[in-house]
Amino acid sequence: MPHTAKMLNRSQLGIKARCAPRKNVLASGIGTLTNPGKLENTFRSVLHSKISSNTISSYIGYLEDAFVIEEARRYDVKGRGYIGSPLKYYFEDAGLRNARLGFRQIEESHIMENVVYNELRARGYSVDVGVVEKRVREEGRDVRKQLEVDFVANRGSDRVYIQSALEMRTPEEAAQEKASLLGINDSFKKVVLVRDVVKPLRDEQGVVTMSVLDFLLDENSLVGI
Repeated sequence: MPHTAKMLNRSQLGIKARCAPRKNVLASGIGTLTNPGKLENTFRSVLHSKISSNTISSYIGYLEDAFVIEEARRYDVKGRGYIGSPLKYYFEDAGLRNARLGFRQIEESHIMENVVYNELRARGYSVDVGVVEKRVREEGRDVRKQLEVDFVANRGSDRVYIQSALEMRTPEEAAQEKASLLGINDSFKKVVLVRDVVKPLRDEQGVVTMSVLDFLLDENSLVGI
């Protein structure tokens, strides 16, 4: 093998070796807010790596260009504008994500969220992570809290707000999952997807609860609700 080819092969192996732990960290954190600065701290504390946030940004860019991961930006629903860092990253193939981790970290809630994200993208939606600011009463005083909407899905003039909830079997769980949706005052569809097999049900506040199976098996599941 020519000397130049050997050098190229060694360089590629080095890049793969350096990329592997970065991909593992991203794969472990699907559905969680992060940014290169947070990842840099993780690498320093867990992997004892001195990699910089700029280098991490480059690696993330490579993974996005290779269609391995995709970012979802945060969107202020009431302010109608994008918020900067942190972001969420989802694997474009959840199976590759699981294989990357040796099928050791199979958190159903995160996997379900990733699958729902991918399905929305496959149906032609642009997908953001929603942020809703809401005043709540705590210890006798008003406090502003930022609540998260898992997905703000837009396709043309159509918009759907979606919460991905593994289980919602008690009134307390239902109130928690619906809190951010009920803080939105517009008339677009609001949906909670659950793992359980349930008939689509619209509550008195207009929020529809639907089985994630019905959502996945019918590409028009969000149209007629």
